[in-house]
Amino acid sequence: MKIAILDGQVLNPGDLDWSPISSIGPTAIYGETRLEQMAERTRDVDVVVHNKIPLRGEWLKAMSPSVKLVALLATGYDNVDIQACARRGIPVCNVIAYGTDDVAQHTMALLLELCRGVAGQSDEVRRGGWTRRNVWCYWLKTPVNLAGLTMGIVGFGAIGRKVGELAHAFGMKVLACCRTPKNPPSYTPFAFASMDQIFAESDVISLHCPLTPETKGLVCARRIARMKDGAFVVNAARGGLVCDADMARALVDGKVAGFATDVLSTEPPAEDNPLLVAPNAVVTPHIAWASAQSRQRIIRMVGENIRRWMAGTPVNVVNKPVRQA
Repeated sequence: MKIAILDGQVLNPGDLDWSPISSIGPTAIYGETRLEQMAERTRDVDVVVHNKIPLRGEWLKAMSPSVKLVALLATGYDNVDIQACARRGIPVCNVIAYGTDDVAQHTMALLLELCRGVAGQSDEVRRGGWTRRNVWCYWLKTPVNLAGLTMGIVGFGAIGRKVGELAHAFGMKVLACCRTPKNPPSYTPFAFASMDQIFAESDVISLHCPLTPETKGLVCARRIARMKDGAFVVNAARGGLVCDADMARALVDGKVAGFATDVLSTEPPAEDNPLLVAPNAVVTPHIAWASAQSRQRIIRMVGENIRRWMAGTPVNVVNKPVRQA
């Protein structure tokens, strides 16, 4: 069983153990892979392991016919043409619930930065601002107290539910929008709500849904116009959920009081992405998932996905591969 890890550098820059995967069979580990290297690096390979390589179009054409399994080092699979893989008889397996606490905590960290401005205030002090002002207390921007505000959560899977728990702990009312409302949490106040209600009634909107053709551009000018004046938006899901230009314009106009995101529509961002210069925008480089514990858990889960597939009992398959003769 030959395995190729095509873009392992970000997940494991050297602080983790690849053995849950490499112990299965001969494993080639590459930090990153370019399109022109794809054919050679997958030649005679049975299992391709990757994270953000766009496994569609020319990339998929370049992948060796020997590949029998695609194992993702991630939950999201919008960068993979899962139907084309299915037609080739290749199951695509992802990993789920490896970093629920990490992403929920990062979501709240982003929100707290919008509301309390800790980083900016600290930088101001370190630049000598407090000393020059010669007063015992001042603030660059009035802090916002979350208690009593409404948190609207779009997508109420494991991460959305954890964010709801944390928001509740801060004293917030929680609304949640999801495809199949069920198993409401025990805390109150809580309610399932429609998308229109989320955008109309929330003081904070937090995104935790997958990127699909239906959710692409979910936060656009039309929906922003329906929001409360001065509401906040946090995105720790997928960059494509937000229309960058529309959000930047809403920040400039003051319609949205602050936008904090760990993801952008294109990563890394183009230099002219308007969110990079928009006021009251906080952007982190897709790090919500990146604690050592979560990254090692991904490797263990991918190893288990491969072993279960080898045993004929595959798990976490996101497509329906056609049986090959």
